[in-house]
Amino acid sequence: MSPLLAAVLGVGAGLGLLVAVFGLVPPRTPLVEALAALAPRPEPEPLAAEPGEPGWAARLGRRLAPAVAACGLPTAAVRRDLRVLGREVAVHRAEQAACALFGLLLPPLLLTAVTVLAGGTPGVVWPVGAGLVCAVGFGSVPDLNVRAEAKRRREEMRHTLSAFCDLAVISLSGGAGVDQALDDAASVLDGDAAHALRRALATAELTRVPPWGPLGRLGEETDVAELRELAATVALAGSEGAKVRASLAAKASALRTRQLADAHGEAGQATELMSLPLVVLFAGFLVLLGFPALAHVLESL
Repeated sequence: MSPLLAAVLGVGAGLGLLVAVFGLVPPRTPLVEALAALAPRPEPEPLAAEPGEPGWAARLGRRLAPAVAACGLPTAAVRRDLRVLGREVAVHRAEQAACALFGLLLPPLLLTAVTVLAGGTPGVVWPVGAGLVCAVGFGSVPDLNVRAEAKRRREEMRHTLSAFCDLAVISLSGGAGVDQALDDAASVLDGDAAHALRRALATAELTRVPPWGPLGRLGEETDVAELRELAATVALAGSEGAKVRASLAAKASALRTRQLADAHGEAGQATELMSLPLVVLFAGFLVLLGFPALAHVLESL
């Protein structure tokens, strides 16, 4: 038996024993989670629900979703991102299962086809090893997509919050009340983030509470620290229009400064990426010039 085959069989046996142990003796549930399960709180509503039927990947991997759930996936961070995007955890698990299954089957099929066409005999080690590696890699693709999309949504929330603060300051300067200024500022904005802000303000109006509470909860749901800081700062300012206007103006200025710094950072990264092809081209040119001379020297030895 080759060492590589022995290593693959050992890894497979170890993973099988680990799954069996976790199935027979599941880990203990923390006391906090056990108490929370006795009186479950409703999960916060998503930022913006995405209508439509699940895709083909979700329908294909629906039967394998329990296996993904048994592995403890998705993680807490991915769950927060899914809540921001308004996607269901079950659909995400099904997509992960379908992608992992595709990655598990693709390398063995390709390697077997190439080996048979070449007139050889397909082995076991390389197809199985490549399938396991690709299953892990393909299974993480939905998580990466969700993370990137949630990051874009949070950036949209920050840009919308900056415009919201500026418009609210203008309304307060014109003599409007705090609630009226916030409603006017949110009514002229568009997008998913603006819809979430309007929903938070409507919740505050219906429950007859200050708007900073629902806005702070929205910041916790979307994991936008600037919105939580704004709600906490303005809540301390009270209901006096002048103090609220000063707090909103300060937060708008801070958001603009951060957005400008982020824009400069992204521009610097883009500049560095533009120089990378030139470096690769120059390195290839040097190899093209130096290889004949190096080959001639090696032949003369």
